[in-house]
Amino acid sequence: MQVYVFDNTLDGLLTAVFDSFFLHQQPEMLLGEGEQLPLFADEPHVVVTDSGKAARVWKGLEKHLSVEGLRMIAVSWLSEERTLNQPLFNFICKVFRQKGGDSSSSATDYLSLERNASDADVLAVRNSCRRVLHEQLRMKQFIRFQKAKDGTYLAVVSPDHNVLSLITHHFQDRFNDQPWLIYDAKRHYGYYYDGSAAPIHITFEDESAVPFDLTNGKLNDEVLSENDKIFQDLWRTYFKAICIKERMNPKKQLSDMPRRYWKYMTEKNSSNYKPI
Repeated sequence: MQVYVFDNTLDGLLTAVFDSFFLHQQPEMLLGEGEQLPLFADEPHVVVTDSGKAARVWKGLEKHLSVEGLRMIAVSWLSEERTLNQPLFNFICKVFRQKGGDSSSSATDYLSLERNASDADVLAVRNSCRRVLHEQLRMKQFIRFQKAKDGTYLAVVSPDHNVLSLITHHFQDRFNDQPWLIYDAKRHYGYYYDGSAAPIHITFEDESAVPFDLTNGKLNDEVLSENDKIFQDLWRTYFKAICIKERMNPKKQLSDMPRRYWKYMTEKNSSNYKPI
């Protein structure tokens, strides 16, 4: 059994595709670093990530796939699902093997491949992409900002998938004249927008020193704007007032607003709120 091992990066996976064709091999298994090798496997080929090789593979994909197909690959990778590695690798290899990957293959052939839901590898990639897009939609709906005394708006999130890069444009467009920071507590990075330039990727060297609680997203009292304290209380009061007990449907509420989002939501994060 031929096994490839890569470093769990997209460039690493694309390099694995390059190596597969260069070495005239079709590995039966692609594993990430740290994953257990199967019994009776041959000595694994360790893929050395090469940005140049990865770029060549991506340029090849650009020639054959539609914008939708390229986006499907890029977005699905943000799922961070280990189970995606093999089908994504297989799908990319199939693109280059489509009718030998020569000029005789038409755009229709490649479009048929990337939309072929009967192909297990294509379906797995499309489903991962769908889950990521659903998560980024939920983030747009459930992110709650708090205003600091210096005028910066903060939101802490912990999404299942790595979607921050997909939602920054939405908030830049919506709050284009206000500084804000959206921080992913699960992946320990965020995006900061100063109200003018494009959002920038940031990290904190010491998260214990940040002026907010990563477990619930609350700004420390000494940096929270006085007006925001009032607005938070008003929002909780409004949320409680519009709740009609006779029409409560906990199952529907959990479907529309999964429990995993509650800890960062102002209307749920209250000493007066009793969870379902």
